[in-house]
Amino acid sequence: MTIRISYQKSFERDLKKMKKREKDLSKFAIFARLIASETTLPEKYREHKLVGNFKDRWESHLEPDWLVVYKHSEDEVIFERTGTHSDLF
Repeated sequence: MTIRISYQKSFERDLKKMKKREKDLSKFAIFARLIASETTLPEKYREHKLVGNFKDRWESHLEPDWLVVYKHSEDEVIFERTGTHSDLF
């Protein structure tokens, strides 16, 4: 079964910012395919659950200071934010 992927407006805005910063968006595309295919993410993504205001959300690293914040259930992943640590926290 493939997981459905959706994007919040805030994520779409954030992704445009990352493109303007000349980030390689193919890194996100590869990450999204891995999430959708339900495979275990490689360690390099450093996936971990968030706490506090972001509880029930997960964070992964596409680069050391390029993060993706998302929420997932059995059948859907919702990408909520992306950016640097200072952009998001």
